Amino acid sequence: MEKQSEPNASNNQKDLVDFIINLPLFEFLERDDLCEVAARMKFIGLNPGEVLFKEWDRSDFVCFVESGELDVTKKTGPDSSDVMATLRRGRSIGEMSIINNFPRSSTVIARSKVRLAVFPRSAFEDILEKRADLGINILKGLANLLSVNLKKTSSRLADNMLPMG
Repeated sequence: MEKQSEPNASNNQKDLVDFIINLPLFEFLERDDLCEVAARMKFIGLNPGEVLFKEWDRSDFVCFVESGELDVTKKTGPDSSDVMATLRRGRSIGEMSIINNFPRSSTVIARSKVRLAVFPRSAFEDILEKRADLGINILKGLANLLSVNLKKTSSRLADNMLPMG
């Protein structure tokens, strides 16, 4: 991720707080805590066709779509891939990267002009070190988010499985 961040830090700080207040990852945080998180985040922009990250890249940040659309793609062959999902406002990508350094499981490409809020793992680690209570509340939000996603995935899997017998 080598995209340019936007200037004017004070306006961005307020915009970040106003945006992240509704994100599931931060649902257990009070407004003062949201300000502390937002101070460690930044907005970046992508143009249509720009790659946010590629499948198998190492990861160290989670992103939240503030505007625009991202296509999540998966390789289906040496020179082919399929769009698995399109992410819009409020959706996140790469949540587990604030916990581990596993490779990305997909490639993410801007479908349109996109504005993303970026939360780096280093910021989360800094919060854990300096404000364990805040870090725990972010982890609660992460656990809830992953639980909801797992339920959706399990439901889709069950819908696509052939009946046994």
